[in-house]
Amino acid sequence: MEGAIRKAASLIAVRRAGEGPEVLVVERGAQSRFLPGYVAFPGGATDVGDADLATRWFGSSVEAPRACAVRELAEEVGLVLTAQGLRAGTRGTLDDPAASPPTVDQLPRIAHWVAPEDVPVRFDADYFAVAAEAGIEPEPDGGEVARAWWASPGRLLAEWAEGTRRLYWPTYFTLQHLAACARMEDLLALRIPTREADDHEVARLPRSIFWQDEG
Repeated sequence: MEGAIRKAASLIAVRRAGEGPEVLVVERGAQSRFLPGYVAFPGGATDVGDADLATRWFGSSVEAPRACAVRELAEEVGLVLTAQGLRAGTRGTLDDPAASPPTVDQLPRIAHWVAPEDVPVRFDADYFAVAAEAGIEPEPDGGEVARAWWASPGRLLAEWAEGTRRLYWPTYFTLQHLAACARMEDLLALRIPTREADDHEVARLPRSIFWQDEG
């Protein structure tokens, strides 16, 4: 049903870099129903199998959003998370997490977004973070995800200001908080108090940050 809300999850992978933390982002493919061409964090809607994955990996179906975040990362960019950490794997394959399941502590929830009623595709989304080592490179699926790369939050915001990247409000707002983190550990410890844009921000920011069909 149009306007119905769905549970979802995103995963913010972060690694150390010379000038501060870098995060993994994707550019949505042109055929994506929602926000094609926008920069986002890997993630998507939970499905019926995520509750079972959550029970097997984390011991409770309540952790379905965490399982969704791990699954989406594998499907979209070919990175898998196990108890030993994040590494490159075979895209869409969850054999490694099954053999050595990740833990809740590896995936702190740093933000929670609930889309307002006027958004055409509504999500109730948890944002989790996970540490990554240097040298791990994503492999985008080439469909839902056109590109995937590591970048500093500050650089992504600068590119958005230059008009070379498109950001949706939750991603833009989250990146502002991530950009204030000098260390990977600071980012993993974040707990972001999310909110919708105020009237001043709606008037000041480009319309594309709020509506995908606006320039």
